[in-house]
Amino acid sequence: MIQHAQLGHIGGDFSVTDILATLFSSVLHVRPEEPLWAERDRFILSKGHAAAALYATLAHQGFFPIEDLLTFMDPLSKLNGHPNRNKVPGVETNTGPLGHGLPVAVGSAIGSALKDQSWRTYVVLGDGELQEGSNWEAIMTAGHRRLGTLTAIVDRNRLQQGARTEDTNTLEPLADKWRSFGWEVHEVDGHDHAALYDVLSAEPGDRPRCVIAHTVKGKGVSFIEDRVEWHHKVPTQDQIEQARREIGE
Repeated sequence: MIQHAQLGHIGGDFSVTDILATLFSSVLHVRPEEPLWAERDRFILSKGHAAAALYATLAHQGFFPIEDLLTFMDPLSKLNGHPNRNKVPGVETNTGPLGHGLPVAVGSAIGSALKDQSWRTYVVLGDGELQEGSNWEAIMTAGHRRLGTLTAIVDRNRLQQGARTEDTNTLEPLADKWRSFGWEVHEVDGHDHAALYDVLSAEPGDRPRCVIAHTVKGKGVSFIEDRVEWHHKVPTQDQIEQARREIGE
């Protein structure tokens, strides 16, 4: 997709792929044939620049034809560089500007409670995105309201555009910060599907849940893994062929 479009955020796509695959294959109660089913779980990709990973996941789950993936970033395509709920089945809200997804997810969880519904809300954030103050307002609100149907997943790959997160604005002790706002916190290997399933599928409690998923940016491709320059970069044809060999396609 990214090579075809000559645009995209390939490093962050690979770090979040296992999280998305686990959610959509085993955790979320959704109906690809009925994307707006009223009782569906809500999923929000706050790190909207990883749209290619979300589109690939949605296509493989049957929300739209896999062939559509090759239209990624075409001028008239529904598959834009950031997700658009008015164009793409399975997308709950438009994302891209960092710090917007979690506040929307908090509103979704409040809506579930007000309507006395059991559907859950999941949101995936980038770790660099946590430098946005709007997230901490949402974290405080969710903790205060004890929104047990809300799960926030942090893609903790420790890289952001141009630098490492800790060199830009220290996030640690990250788990303690979430706990101090009244959240239940778990830390897992973000590439271990079984570990992800166990924590993401657990029944909701009386507090919102934060899952810090320790990931590797560019996971599975040696020349991309943990390399800051691959935040936004397009591989050559030779690199694509090497990547395919390494991930076993």
